[in-house]
Amino acid sequence: MTTPALWPAAEAAAATNGMQVGEWSAAGVSIDSRSVVPGDLFVALRGPNFDGHDYVKDALAKGAAAVMVDRVPQGVPHDAPLLVVEDTMDGLTDLARFARMRSEARVVGVTGSVGKTSTKEALKLALSATAPAYASQGNLNNQWGAPLSLSRMPEQVSYGVFELGMNHAGEIAPLSRLVEPDVAIITNVEAVHAAHFHSVEGIADAKAEIFRGMGPESTAILNRDNPFFPRLVAHARTQGVGRIWSFGEHAEADARLIDCSLHTAASAVNAVILGEPLRYTLSAPGKHWVLNSLSVLLAAKAMGANIAGAARAMGRITPLRGRGARITIELQRGGQAGKLLLIDESYNASPVSVAASLEVLGGVDSGPDGRRIAVLGDMLELGPDSPALHAGLKQPVLASDIDLVFACGPDMKQLYDALPEGRRGAYAADSAALAPVLAEAVRPGDCVMVKGSLGSRMAVIIEALENLHVARENRAPQASPKRVANGL
Repeated sequence: MTTPALWPAAEAAAATNGMQVGEWSAAGVSIDSRSVVPGDLFVALRGPNFDGHDYVKDALAKGAAAVMVDRVPQGVPHDAPLLVVEDTMDGLTDLARFARMRSEARVVGVTGSVGKTSTKEALKLALSATAPAYASQGNLNNQWGAPLSLSRMPEQVSYGVFELGMNHAGEIAPLSRLVEPDVAIITNVEAVHAAHFHSVEGIADAKAEIFRGMGPESTAILNRDNPFFPRLVAHARTQGVGRIWSFGEHAEADARLIDCSLHTAASAVNAVILGEPLRYTLSAPGKHWVLNSLSVLLAAKAMGANIAGAARAMGRITPLRGRGARITIELQRGGQAGKLLLIDESYNASPVSVAASLEVLGGVDSGPDGRRIAVLGDMLELGPDSPALHAGLKQPVLASDIDLVFACGPDMKQLYDALPEGRRGAYAADSAALAPVLAEAVRPGDCVMVKGSLGSRMAVIIEALENLHVARENRAPQASPKRVANGL
C-alpha cells in the first residue's frame, strides 16, 4: 500500500493560506538545506545569523519537492515548485497547527530540567507496542524545533510525542498551545538554565507553562519526589488540567518505585502503577532512568496504551548518542590488547545529571586492571553559583568511587582543584586540548564517561577516543602530547 503524502501541495497551501506554484507533494519538512532529502518541503526561515532564502537553490538541487518562501530569491527558476506565504515562520507554525488539527492522535508533551529527550524516546517505544507512534527527532524542542516536529507528524499515527524545552520564561506556553498535549510529563525541576532565572521557583513556573495548552480532559504527570511538586500541582489546577498523577518513591505516588536492582547495563524494577504491581527490566542503567520509566508507564496508561506491552518495551531501550550510549573500543597499548568502554554523555550537563552519570559510572565493573574515568566539561548557564556548583561535584565523584577525573573549562577547574591529588587525571583549558592527553592516557580495561554541556564541545573527546579503535602498533608514531596540570 502506498504511503499517503505528508503534505499535498493543495493541503499545504490551505493550511498556510499560501499560494501554490507548480504541482508537487512533500514527504517531509526541513528547515536546514544541509539536511534536505529528496521529497522534502524546505522552509526558508530567517534567523539572527542566516536567511534560508539564500539556500533555496541548494535545497532544490538536493531534490526538495518544493520550497516555502515569503519572497522569491533571484536565480530561482520561474517554474520552481513553491509555496509562497506572507512569513515563513508563521507558515511553518500554520503547518504545525493544521497537522495537529487533522490528526486524531493522542499527544503527550515532555518537559523538565533533565531527562526530556530520553523520556520522549522511551515513550515512543512504549506507545509503539500498542499502535503506531511518532516522536520529535533529537532535541527539536524550541520555537523552531517544536513546530517543525509537529509539521512532520503523519496524519495516520495513533500517538504523538513531543519534547518542549526552554531557556527563558515564556517560551513553553506558546509551544504547548500549538501542541495541545493530552498528557504532559514534567520529569523534574532543577537549577538548570539558572543564569536566566532569579530562582529555581522561577524555573518551576516556566516548566509549568506546559499546562497552558491543556484542557479539562488532560492529564499531568509529575515527579512526586521533587520539592516543587506542590507548586506544579497548583499550576496544573489553576490551568484546569483534569487529572494529576505522580511518580517516584514517595508513598503516595501513583506510579511508585518499590525497589530496583541496578546493574552495569540494565535495571530490574519492582513498582506499583495505579495500584497494580508490575515488574520489568529496563535496558538502561541508572536510577534516574528507572524513575523516568515510571512516568512513561503512567503516560502510556493515560494515553490508553497497553501497560504490559509498554513495560516489555522498556527492555528494548537503547540510550542515544550523547545521552548514555555505550561504545566498545578495541584498544592495543604496549603489547596489551583489550576493550575500552566509552559512555557517551556528551550532549548536555547539569549538577543533577552529572551526579547521576557518575553514579552509573561507579556501578561499572571495570575489571582488575581497568579504571573508572570521568571526563567532565563545563556545565553552562548556571549563573553566579556556577563555580560552587562545579566544586560541589567532588562529593559524588568520591561517593561513586571514580578513579580519575579529567576536566576542561574554567568552571570545571574548580572541581579538579578540589579533588584529592590521586583522583586527578589531567586538566586543560578546553576539550580540544584535553582530547589528546586523555587519548594517550587510557588503556585496555578502562571505562570512560564523557559529559559536559553542548557548548563545552565534549564530542571532540568522543571522536578522539573512537579513533583509538585502530591498534596503536599499526599507526604511524606520534609525538606525545604535552601533559597539563597533574597529568598522567
